[in-house]
Amino acid sequence: MPVTTTAPHPAGPHPAGFEALRRQDPEMADVLLGEDERQATSLQLIAAENFTSPAVLAALGSSLANKYAEGYPGARYHGGCELADLAERIACERATALFGAEHANVQPHSGSSAVLATYAALLRPGDTVLAMGLPHGGHLTHGSPANFSGRWFDFVGYGVDAESGLIDYDQVRTLARQHRPRAIVCGSISYPRHPDYAAFREIADEAGAYLIADAAHPMGLIAGGAAPSPVPYADVVCATTHKVLRGPRGGLILCRDELADRIDRAVFPFTQGGAQMHTIAAKAVAFGEAAAPAFAAYAHQVVENARVLAAGLAAEGFAITTGGTDTHLITADPGPLGTGGGTARALLAAAGMVLDTCALPYGDERGIRLGTAAVTTQGMAAPEMAEIAGFFSAALREERGTREEVRELARRFPSNSG
Repeated sequence: MPVTTTAPHPAGPHPAGFEALRRQDPEMADVLLGEDERQATSLQLIAAENFTSPAVLAALGSSLANKYAEGYPGARYHGGCELADLAERIACERATALFGAEHANVQPHSGSSAVLATYAALLRPGDTVLAMGLPHGGHLTHGSPANFSGRWFDFVGYGVDAESGLIDYDQVRTLARQHRPRAIVCGSISYPRHPDYAAFREIADEAGAYLIADAAHPMGLIAGGAAPSPVPYADVVCATTHKVLRGPRGGLILCRDELADRIDRAVFPFTQGGAQMHTIAAKAVAFGEAAAPAFAAYAHQVVENARVLAAGLAAEGFAITTGGTDTHLITADPGPLGTGGGTARALLAAAGMVLDTCALPYGDERGIRLGTAAVTTQGMAAPEMAEIAGFFSAALREERGTREEVRELARRFPSNSG
């Protein structure tokens, strides 16, 4: 059975100040209690979501939320930062130790902020960047015309093989030789297999390009030893601290010492102002939790659960992208069951199973994207994954009683958050 870092108990905002919130602003208190109920009675299968521990939430709600701390430890623009400095140093030390990196910047407010700062450190407007195309699983920050990345840089997209669904490394190499990019980005939001970081490093060296790993999704698996690390290969690694890592919402950048000053200056003062010290403290708590043996057991259980769930969905008739998964993430086409991704998401949500849609390479229809991080945190394992696969097909058939079965399963496994 999976092991969590804290004993499970019902979710909900239970800090000392909640009663004060209830008295002062009952309308907002009701919103929070309603969200408690939603999370407690449905299955959180969004690949980018998880449940934090009570310790992480305690840091987020701490007095560090009151502290302004522009700058870096020992060089702040505000007084009274001695303990804020200590919190940030602890976070950086834990991050570098956890991931085997030379330097860490824990100030980015989000994964996108981490990518923006990395581009600012390494690129100039108009530079060419090679990244996974959005229809094949790339992120908005990998060249979307609606995003800063697509407006400021010249992105070239690589993709996956039409038959296998796997990254076509020959295509990546050909495009790198043809376009001579300033940087190559490896990473995606809906690719369920491990990237070949060594192959990307070889291609980047041949092209004279920086290699940027966007590891927002697998970072928690990497921390738990359940996925290969890009740190030995990439010039810079961008990540989030939520998702599988199970920390607060925020970003993280890892790099070699020789790029540390450029990365730090790109975060502050170039792209951000004051650091969110309460979030940085919560990141430090999460890094400490991820270094524990129990987290490694959790990370491996996440992957095992995803494999079992993917196999169960395939048996129910879903077409599973790449034929399976190496990670927490599953992408699937519900088309063989007679529905598109958008309709499937709505029917699943009505039955209490919350997930996303995603682009499907080489097709006009959208698929569904889901992950097993949150349900694994709740303590679910292979038997529950088999149940969930059955709930999926029942929901698409609009079978009566499915919502009640989902609610009962969720109630049996309360989260360890709150």
